[in-house]
Amino acid sequence: MYRSRMLLLSLSLLFTAPLVAAEDALQACFACHGADGMGKADPMIPVIAGMPAAHIEEAIYAYVDGARQCLREPRMCQTVAAMSESEVTAAAEYFAAQVRNYNLEKFDDTLAARGAILHERHCGACHIPPHDEDVAYAIGIPLHGQRPDYIRYAIGAYFGGKREPLLDTMAHEIQQLDSADIDALVHYYSSYRAGY
Repeated sequence: MYRSRMLLLSLSLLFTAPLVAAEDALQACFACHGADGMGKADPMIPVIAGMPAAHIEEAIYAYVDGARQCLREPRMCQTVAAMSESEVTAAAEYFAAQVRNYNLEKFDDTLAARGAILHERHCGACHIPPHDEDVAYAIGIPLHGQRPDYIRYAIGAYFGGKREPLLDTMAHEIQQLDSADIDALVHYYSSYRAGY
């Protein structure tokens, strides 16, 4: 009887340990990104709610491999370095399932309209809104509803060689943009309202 109970206890621990580990990994993510994936109050923490799971996994492994550098927030690299593959998958699936709301960022209507044109010309083939039914199949992450300061930082990182573009096409399109274009794009992405 004692052995049977010990065996059951051992099996219970065996199957619940991965769940506990995944929950701990999620709690580490919540510290910055929030349980809803909207990035809490820090304008430099990216919104990851509604981002396809494959893209979240790709981003995490880019930090692990050094293709992305933790220039502003060392905790990001420290956190993902400690995550197992199953924890990465669990975190990616969790945040992908969250609804991307909007941050009530202020934007200029005229600049947003210009940004919409630039988006279609330079970004729209790969980056589509998070509510689009095909978002999981898009090449790029959804930029609509992303924090403006973070978009400026990310584009600057690509310009400065601190991030490796996934495609040569992306590197080419970014090089076609000047600072005024980037500002217009930021206003366009800030004008996003979930479901529209």
